[in-house]
Amino acid sequence: MPIILSIETSTKGCSAAIHQDGKLLSISEIYNEKSSSGMLTTLIQHVVKTAGLTYESLDAIAVAKGPGSYTGLRIGVSTAKGLCYTLDKPLISVNTLEAMAYAISDFRILNEESTSFDLLCPMLDARRMEVYCAIYNAYTQEQVEETQAKIIDENSFNEILQKKKVLFFGDGASKCRSTLGQNPNALFLETTLNPSAKSVGILATNVFERGQFENVADFEPFYLKEFMATTAKVK
Repeated sequence: MPIILSIETSTKGCSAAIHQDGKLLSISEIYNEKSSSGMLTTLIQHVVKTAGLTYESLDAIAVAKGPGSYTGLRIGVSTAKGLCYTLDKPLISVNTLEAMAYAISDFRILNEESTSFDLLCPMLDARRMEVYCAIYNAYTQEQVEETQAKIIDENSFNEILQKKKVLFFGDGASKCRSTLGQNPNALFLETTLNPSAKSVGILATNVFERGQFENVADFEPFYLKEFMATTAKVK
């Protein structure tokens, strides 16, 4: 019955959770600008204390590896690796978009006819009309299209949308609605679904049972794209 501390910092928010054998014991999350660096340690301390545990009782540390915010991912992974080194615990990584796809079951409405869809497309906002996205089977969670950085236009997902109903969600989906929403097979979640340590921890339990751990020394976030820094010109 593994006890896993999960960390999620892929977007502007951050969250931490404790799961035992896949069951949620405690969770703490906050979503606002620059919350990852300022609150993550506090959230971790809170969930460990709330669960009535000590750091030594943890069996592994899990982290959402990305894609997502460069700064957020760097903070989350650095924190997870630091805990692994300090506590001598294994590191587990979970794809952020996969965790979002898993979490969509919490948002299903009772009227199945009005919310019927075949595929899930979690989207994280990148720049301009670009998003980080992947496509998953809505019933089996099997990945249909791999994680990618995609520039959205009126032809995006045309082949899939001709045959399947796709639910788009996440903080990148809202800016795509005007472009994709004319297709009757393109559905959009009305509520913004943020990545959460809750679903990261459940998926991490499965990874733990398979013994698929990361090399703590070499592990890096899944940035997907190189970080593009901007500098002001000095006059």
